[in-house]
Amino acid sequence: MKVSEMLLPTLRETPAEAEIVSHQLMVRAGYIRKAAAGVYTFLPLAWRVVKKIEAIVREEMDREGGQEIMMPIIQPAELWQESGRWNVYGPELFRLKDRHGRDFCLGPTHEEIITDLVRGEVSSYKQLPLLLYQVQNKYRDERRPRFGLMRGREFIMKDLYSFDRDEEGLEVSYRKMYNAYSRIFKRCGLKFRPVEADSGAIGGNDTHEFMVLADSGEALVVYCPKDSCGYAANVERADSPPDINGREEARPVESMDTPGMRTVDEVTSFLKISPKKLIKTLIYSTDRGMVAALVRGDRDVNEIKLMKVVSAINIELASPEEVLEITGVQPGFAGPVGLSGVMVVADPEVEAISNAVSGSNKKDTHLVNVNPGRDFRFDRVADIRMVRAGDHCPQCGAALVEAKGIEVGQVFKLGTKYSKVLEATYLDEKGQSRPIVMGCYGIGVTRTMAAAIEQNHDENGIIWPASIAPFQVVVVLVSVKDSDQAGMAEKVYRMLNGAGIETVIDDRNERPGVKFKDADLVGYPVRVTVGSKAVASGEVELRLRTGGDTEMVPVSELVSRISRILDDERVAFE
Repeated sequence: MKVSEMLLPTLRETPAEAEIVSHQLMVRAGYIRKAAAGVYTFLPLAWRVVKKIEAIVREEMDREGGQEIMMPIIQPAELWQESGRWNVYGPELFRLKDRHGRDFCLGPTHEEIITDLVRGEVSSYKQLPLLLYQVQNKYRDERRPRFGLMRGREFIMKDLYSFDRDEEGLEVSYRKMYNAYSRIFKRCGLKFRPVEADSGAIGGNDTHEFMVLADSGEALVVYCPKDSCGYAANVERADSPPDINGREEARPVESMDTPGMRTVDEVTSFLKISPKKLIKTLIYSTDRGMVAALVRGDRDVNEIKLMKVVSAINIELASPEEVLEITGVQPGFAGPVGLSGVMVVADPEVEAISNAVSGSNKKDTHLVNVNPGRDFRFDRVADIRMVRAGDHCPQCGAALVEAKGIEVGQVFKLGTKYSKVLEATYLDEKGQSRPIVMGCYGIGVTRTMAAAIEQNHDENGIIWPASIAPFQVVVVLVSVKDSDQAGMAEKVYRMLNGAGIETVIDDRNERPGVKFKDADLVGYPVRVTVGSKAVASGEVELRLRTGGDTEMVPVSELVSRISRILDDERVAFE
C-alpha cells in the first residue's frame, strides 16, 4: 500500500474534545472520526488493527473448541422480560418499537438470545459441553459517552457462552477461557492482570476482569506484590482482613458540642482523635428500604458490597430530606445511637471499636465513648468497606498495592441463573431433566485497541506492538523526485512485502520531516529510510519505534534483520 493512495488524514493539533491519550492519538493519526457522541467511524488503519485483534481472538477461541456463530443485534423484548432483565438492565438499554408496536432492544449482551437458541437445540447430555461465540457490535446508551473508544455507545465485542452439564464442567470451561484470555492479551503485546471482580448486571457467581494497567484507567485494582501469592481484585470486589485493635474498658457516653463540624476531618481535628475512633454513618436509599451503613471514619463504604449484603438492585445515597426524616438532623450529624426505622449494617471494624465518636442525631453535637452492642444495635455485620493500598492481602497478609486499570475482558460463571428462568434443560444419563450450567466470556475488541495505545505511546504518537500494528514497516522515500531513490525504495517495499512483512511506502511529495512525524504518529513498529546515502552505500537506515534505536542495514540483509526484530517481540509476548 502506498501512503499517497491511503485515506490517512493526520492532524497536527489535538482535538479539544479528546480527553485521554488514545482518543487524542486515534483522531490525530487518522484512525477514527466521530459520527455522534460515543459513535465512531473506523478509518482504514483502525480497521486493520481491529481485524488483527479479532484474528488473535478467533484463533484462541477456536483453539479451545469454540464454535463461531452470529446472533441478531435486534432482540425481542419477550426474551428479556422472560429473564427478568427488561426492567432491571436500566436506561443503558437501547429500546425501540417496530411498526407494529412490538418492543425490541439493541443487544448490549446476548445471554437471552443464546440461551433461547440452546434450549431449542440441546436436549441431551451427549450434546454438552458447548462453547459458542460471536464477534459483533454491541450497543449501550451510556449516560456520558467519553474517552473515545473506552466508553462508547457502539463497540465491537467478542462474547462466548459455555454450556455444561454441571459445575465441574463449568470449571473446565471457565479455566479454558481464563487461559485463552491470558494468551490473547499477551499476543496483543499488553501488560495486564486478571483480577477478581463483581458480576454487575450480567449476574452469576465467580468472575474475573482482565485489566490492562495504565494511568488513564477508570478502574482501581489492588494486588499482592508477592509473585508467589497472585491475589488481585477490583476494589469493588476486593477483600482484606479487618483492622481490629484490642478492646478498651467502656466509658460512659458523653455529649460534646461540635458546632458546624460535619466532615470526618473537621470532627476528628476538633476532638483531637484518630479517624479510626470515629463511626461514620451513611444513609442509603435502596429498593429494599432505607439502610444505615456504618464504617470507620478512615474508611469509605463499598456500595457494591453493601448492595449485595442487603440484596438490593438499586442503591444511592439518601437525599438531605430523607436523612432529616430518618435521623431528625441534616447530614453530618447522623449516628447509630437511637436510630430506628432503618436497617443498620455495620462493618466488622465498627463492631470491634471501643469508646468511639459518632453523630448524635442532633445538630452541632457528637457523642463520645460510644460502644457497639451497649449503645446501639445493628441488624447485620458484614464487610462493606472499600479496600485500599496498604491493607493486608487476604491470602498471605502482605500489604496490598494499588494500580489503575482498563477493563478489556471479563469471564463469568453464570451457573443456572439464565438456564433456570428460561428453562434451558437437558436429560442426563438417567433421563432426569437438569438445568444447563452456563458461563459467559467477553472481550472488548475496540477497547483493547484503545488500551494498547494508552499503554504504548510517547510524546510523538502511538507505539504499536507489532502483532496488532496496521502495518509492521513503513518505507520512507526521502525524495520522490530522485529516480534512484524512488527505484530503491520501491525495491525495498516489494522485497519486504514479498517476504510476508506487512509494509507501506510513504511516497508522498512531502518534506522528509513531515513523513517522519507521521510515521511516529501512526506508530509503525519499524521505519526504513531510503535517501541519497542509501543509494550510494547500499545500506538503509532502520529505526525502531520503541526506543528510537537506529542502525544501518545492507539491503540484502534487511528482510532477515526485520524478521528477527518481529520474531523477538512475538516471543517476548508469548
